[in-house]
Amino acid sequence: MRNQPRMSRVKNRTTIEGKERLQKILARAGLSSRREAERLIQEGRVTVNGAVATLGARADPRRDKIKVDGKLIRQPSPLYYLFHKPKGLITSMHDPEGRPSLGDWLEPLGKRGRLFPVGRLDFNSSGLLLLTNDGELAQRLTHPRYGIKRTYRVKLNACPSEKELELLRKGIRLEDGITAPARVKIVQALKKNAWVEVEIHEGRYREVRRMFQALGYFVEKLMRVRFGPIRLGPLAPGQARLLLPAEIIALKKSVGM
Repeated sequence: MRNQPRMSRVKNRTTIEGKERLQKILARAGLSSRREAERLIQEGRVTVNGAVATLGARADPRRDKIKVDGKLIRQPSPLYYLFHKPKGLITSMHDPEGRPSLGDWLEPLGKRGRLFPVGRLDFNSSGLLLLTNDGELAQRLTHPRYGIKRTYRVKLNACPSEKELELLRKGIRLEDGITAPARVKIVQALKKNAWVEVEIHEGRYREVRRMFQALGYFVEKLMRVRFGPIRLGPLAPGQARLLLPAEIIALKKSVGM
Protein backbone atom coordinates (compact mmCIF):
# COMPACT_ATOMS: atom_id res chain seq x y z
CA MET A 1 0.00 0.00 0.00
CA ARG A 2 2.83 2.38 0.70
CA ASN A 3 4.02 2.10 -2.89
CA GLN A 4 0.69 3.24 -4.34
CA PRO A 5 0.98 6.99 -3.56
CA ARG A 6 4.54 6.96 -4.83
CA MET A 7 3.45 5.44 -8.16
CA SER A 8 0.68 8.03 -8.46
CA ARG A 9 3.10 10.86 -7.93
CA VAL A 10 5.38 9.51 -10.67
CA LYS A 11 2.43 9.24 -13.02
CA ASN A 12 1.29 12.79 -12.27
CA ARG A 13 4.79 14.15 -12.74
CA THR A 14 5.03 12.46 -16.12
CA THR A 15 1.73 14.03 -17.16
CA ILE A 16 2.89 17.48 -16.07
CA GLU A 17 6.26 17.09 -17.76
CA GLY A 18 4.52 16.32 -21.05
CA LYS A 19 3.16 19.86 -21.11
CA GLU A 20 5.14 22.98 -22.03
CA ARG A 21 4.42 26.68 -21.96
CA LEU A 22 2.52 27.76 -25.05
CA GLN A 23 4.97 30.50 -25.97
CA LYS A 24 7.77 27.93 -26.05
CA ILE A 25 5.75 25.65 -28.34
CA LEU A 26 4.91 28.52 -30.71
CA ALA A 27 8.53 29.65 -30.81
CA ARG A 28 9.77 26.14 -31.59
CA ALA A 29 7.19 25.91 -34.38
CA GLY A 30 8.93 28.87 -36.01
CA LEU A 31 5.85 31.09 -35.82
CA SER A 32 7.40 33.80 -33.68
CA SER A 33 9.84 34.59 -30.94
CA ARG A 34 8.75 33.76 -27.40
CA ARG A 35 8.04 37.43 -26.71
CA GLU A 36 5.89 37.72 -29.85
CA ALA A 37 4.14 34.48 -28.89
CA GLU A 38 3.16 36.04 -25.56
CA ARG A 39 1.57 38.91 -27.48
CA LEU A 40 -0.41 36.47 -29.66
CA ILE A 41 -1.71 34.73 -26.54
CA GLN A 42 -2.63 38.02 -24.83
CA GLU A 43 -4.53 39.07 -27.96
CA GLY A 44 -6.65 35.90 -27.75
CA ARG A 45 -5.40 34.53 -31.07
CA VAL A 46 -4.24 31.18 -29.67
CA THR A 47 -6.54 28.29 -28.78
CA VAL A 48 -5.88 24.88 -27.23
CA ASN A 49 -8.45 22.19 -28.00
CA GLY A 50 -10.94 24.90 -28.96
CA ALA A 51 -10.54 27.05 -25.83
CA VAL A 52 -8.87 30.47 -25.94
CA ALA A 53 -5.50 30.22 -24.22
CA THR A 54 -4.28 32.51 -21.48
CA LEU A 55 -0.73 33.63 -20.72
CA GLY A 56 1.01 30.98 -18.64
CA ALA A 57 -1.07 28.14 -20.09
CA ARG A 58 0.64 24.86 -20.87
CA ALA A 59 -0.03 22.23 -23.53
CA ASP A 60 1.30 18.99 -24.94
CA PRO A 61 2.25 19.59 -28.60
CA ARG A 62 1.95 15.85 -29.29
CA ARG A 63 -1.64 15.50 -28.06
CA ASP A 64 -3.29 18.93 -27.92
CA LYS A 65 -4.67 20.79 -30.92
CA ILE A 66 -3.03 24.20 -30.83
CA LYS A 67 -4.22 26.85 -33.27
CA VAL A 68 -3.10 30.39 -34.09
CA ASP A 69 -5.70 32.52 -35.86
CA GLY A 70 -7.69 29.34 -36.46
CA LYS A 71 -4.84 27.47 -38.14
CA LEU A 72 -3.49 24.28 -36.62
CA ILE A 73 0.22 24.53 -35.90
CA ARG A 74 2.61 21.71 -36.59
CA GLN A 75 6.06 21.21 -35.22
CA PRO A 76 8.38 21.44 -38.26
CA SER A 77 11.68 19.68 -38.56
CA PRO A 78 14.35 21.97 -37.07
CA LEU A 79 16.52 23.79 -39.59
CA TYR A 80 19.85 25.50 -38.93
CA TYR A 81 21.70 27.54 -41.57
CA LEU A 82 24.82 29.65 -41.70
CA PHE A 83 24.40 32.62 -44.05
CA HIS A 84 27.08 35.08 -45.17
CA LYS A 85 25.13 38.33 -45.22
CA PRO A 86 26.47 40.72 -47.85
CA LYS A 87 26.68 44.48 -47.31
CA GLY A 88 23.58 46.35 -48.47
CA LEU A 89 20.99 43.85 -47.22
CA ILE A 90 18.26 44.44 -44.63
CA THR A 91 18.17 41.77 -41.91
CA SER A 92 14.40 41.37 -42.01
CA MET A 93 12.07 39.29 -44.16
CA HIS A 94 10.59 42.30 -45.97
CA ASP A 95 11.51 45.97 -46.32
CA PRO A 96 8.70 48.53 -46.84
CA GLU A 97 11.20 50.81 -48.60
CA GLY A 98 11.90 48.16 -51.22
CA ARG A 99 15.56 47.61 -50.33
CA PRO A 100 17.04 44.10 -50.70
CA SER A 101 15.87 42.05 -47.72
CA LEU A 102 16.68 38.73 -46.15
CA GLY A 103 13.45 37.25 -47.47
CA ASP A 104 14.66 37.73 -51.05
CA TRP A 105 17.78 35.70 -50.33
CA LEU A 106 15.93 32.93 -48.50
CA GLU A 107 13.45 32.33 -51.30
CA PRO A 108 15.83 30.05 -53.28
CA LEU A 109 16.11 27.84 -50.18
CA GLY A 110 12.39 27.16 -50.44
CA LYS A 111 11.95 28.04 -46.76
CA ARG A 112 10.69 31.61 -46.96
CA GLY A 113 8.46 32.43 -44.03
CA ARG A 114 9.86 29.55 -41.94
CA LEU A 115 13.45 30.58 -41.30
CA PHE A 116 14.29 33.72 -39.37
CA PRO A 117 17.58 35.37 -38.36
CA VAL A 118 19.22 34.98 -34.97
CA GLY A 119 19.87 38.62 -34.11
CA ARG A 120 20.73 41.22 -36.72
CA LEU A 121 23.49 42.83 -38.73
CA ASP A 122 22.96 46.38 -39.91
CA PHE A 123 22.57 47.39 -43.56
CA ASN A 124 26.25 48.28 -44.07
CA SER A 125 27.68 45.29 -42.20
CA SER A 126 28.39 41.83 -43.54
CA GLY A 127 29.31 38.41 -42.28
CA LEU A 128 27.96 35.54 -40.23
CA LEU A 129 24.22 35.36 -39.69
CA LEU A 130 22.52 32.28 -38.26
CA LEU A 131 19.10 31.31 -39.66
CA THR A 132 16.74 28.86 -38.02
CA ASN A 133 13.14 27.95 -37.28
CA ASP A 134 14.07 26.91 -33.74
CA GLY A 135 12.60 29.74 -31.73
CA GLU A 136 13.80 28.45 -28.37
CA LEU A 137 17.43 28.27 -29.49
CA ALA A 138 17.25 31.69 -31.19
CA GLN A 139 15.82 33.27 -28.05
CA ARG A 140 18.60 31.88 -25.88
CA LEU A 141 21.40 32.80 -28.30
CA THR A 142 20.33 36.46 -28.27
CA HIS A 143 19.50 36.72 -24.56
CA PRO A 144 22.12 38.68 -22.54
CA ARG A 145 21.91 36.06 -19.80
CA TYR A 146 23.96 33.59 -21.85
CA GLY A 147 26.66 36.05 -22.89
CA ILE A 148 27.23 34.54 -26.34
CA LYS A 149 30.41 36.03 -27.80
CA ARG A 150 30.48 37.67 -31.24
CA THR A 151 33.72 38.37 -33.09
CA TYR A 152 34.09 41.08 -35.75
CA ARG A 153 36.76 42.21 -38.19
CA VAL A 154 36.67 46.00 -38.46
CA LYS A 155 38.44 48.29 -40.93
CA LEU A 156 39.05 51.76 -39.46
CA ASN A 157 40.06 55.00 -41.18
CA ALA A 158 43.22 55.16 -38.99
CA CYS A 159 45.17 52.95 -36.63
CA PRO A 160 44.17 53.28 -32.96
CA SER A 161 46.79 53.37 -30.23
CA GLU A 162 47.15 50.73 -27.53
CA LYS A 163 45.99 53.32 -25.00
CA GLU A 164 42.74 53.76 -26.95
CA LEU A 165 42.24 50.01 -27.30
CA GLU A 166 42.71 49.67 -23.56
CA LEU A 167 39.66 51.89 -23.08
CA LEU A 168 37.60 49.34 -25.01
CA ARG A 169 39.08 46.50 -22.99
CA LYS A 170 37.93 48.17 -19.79
CA GLY A 171 34.61 49.42 -21.13
CA ILE A 172 33.79 52.71 -22.80
CA ARG A 173 30.90 55.05 -22.11
CA LEU A 174 28.19 55.25 -24.78
CA GLU A 175 24.87 57.08 -24.69
CA ASP A 176 23.18 53.93 -23.32
CA GLY A 177 25.79 53.21 -20.67
CA ILE A 178 29.27 51.78 -20.29
CA THR A 179 30.04 48.76 -22.47
CA ALA A 180 31.21 45.47 -21.03
CA PRO A 181 34.94 44.81 -21.45
CA ALA A 182 35.79 43.78 -25.00
CA ARG A 183 38.63 41.71 -26.35
CA VAL A 184 40.33 43.79 -29.04
CA LYS A 185 43.56 43.63 -31.02
CA ILE A 186 45.08 45.12 -34.18
CA VAL A 187 45.19 42.51 -36.94
CA GLN A 188 46.84 44.64 -39.64
CA ALA A 189 48.15 48.21 -39.52
CA LEU A 190 48.24 49.89 -42.93
CA LYS A 191 49.50 53.33 -43.97
CA LYS A 192 46.15 55.09 -43.79
CA ASN A 193 43.91 52.64 -41.94
CA ALA A 194 43.89 49.42 -39.92
CA TRP A 195 42.05 46.13 -39.46
CA VAL A 196 41.03 45.41 -35.88
CA GLU A 197 39.44 42.31 -34.36
CA VAL A 198 36.82 42.83 -31.66
CA GLU A 199 35.01 40.32 -29.47
CA ILE A 200 31.92 41.39 -27.51
CA HIS A 201 29.04 39.59 -25.82
CA GLU A 202 26.39 42.23 -25.11
CA GLY A 203 24.84 42.57 -28.56
CA ARG A 204 23.73 46.19 -28.21
CA TYR A 205 22.42 48.05 -31.26
CA ARG A 206 25.35 48.94 -33.58
CA GLU A 207 27.63 48.49 -30.57
CA VAL A 208 30.95 47.97 -32.38
CA ARG A 209 30.46 50.97 -34.64
CA ARG A 210 29.53 53.19 -31.71
CA MET A 211 32.50 52.01 -29.67
CA PHE A 212 34.96 53.19 -32.31
CA GLN A 213 32.97 56.36 -33.02
CA ALA A 214 33.35 57.20 -29.32
CA LEU A 215 37.11 57.10 -29.88
CA GLY A 216 36.83 59.36 -32.94
CA TYR A 217 37.25 56.69 -35.64
CA PHE A 218 35.16 55.96 -38.72
CA VAL A 219 34.29 52.32 -39.46
CA GLU A 220 34.87 51.69 -43.16
CA LYS A 221 34.00 47.98 -43.08
CA LEU A 222 32.54 45.65 -40.48
CA MET A 223 32.24 41.88 -40.82
CA ARG A 224 31.12 39.35 -38.23
CA VAL A 225 33.35 36.29 -38.41
CA ARG A 226 32.18 34.31 -35.41
CA PHE A 227 29.00 33.82 -33.37
CA GLY A 228 29.48 31.67 -30.29
CA PRO A 229 31.16 28.45 -31.41
CA ILE A 230 30.29 28.98 -35.10
CA ARG A 231 32.85 30.47 -37.50
CA LEU A 232 32.11 32.08 -40.88
CA GLY A 233 34.99 30.32 -42.63
CA PRO A 234 35.32 30.51 -46.44
CA LEU A 235 31.61 30.89 -47.18
CA ALA A 236 31.16 33.53 -49.91
CA PRO A 237 28.88 36.58 -49.47
CA GLY A 238 25.28 35.73 -50.32
CA GLN A 239 25.82 32.00 -49.80
CA ALA A 240 24.24 29.75 -47.16
CA ARG A 241 24.89 26.25 -45.91
CA LEU A 242 23.35 23.88 -43.39
CA LEU A 243 25.11 23.71 -40.05
CA LEU A 244 26.94 20.48 -39.38
CA PRO A 245 25.55 18.21 -36.62
CA ALA A 246 28.59 18.99 -34.45
CA GLU A 247 27.97 22.74 -34.89
CA ILE A 248 24.32 22.39 -33.85
CA ILE A 249 25.33 20.43 -30.76
CA ALA A 250 27.95 23.08 -29.89
CA LEU A 251 25.39 25.91 -30.28
CA LYS A 252 22.84 24.20 -28.04
CA LYS A 253 25.49 23.33 -25.47
CA SER A 254 26.56 26.99 -25.31
CA VAL A 255 23.09 27.97 -24.05
CA GLY A 256 22.41 24.96 -21.85
CA MET A 257 20.12 23.03 -24.21
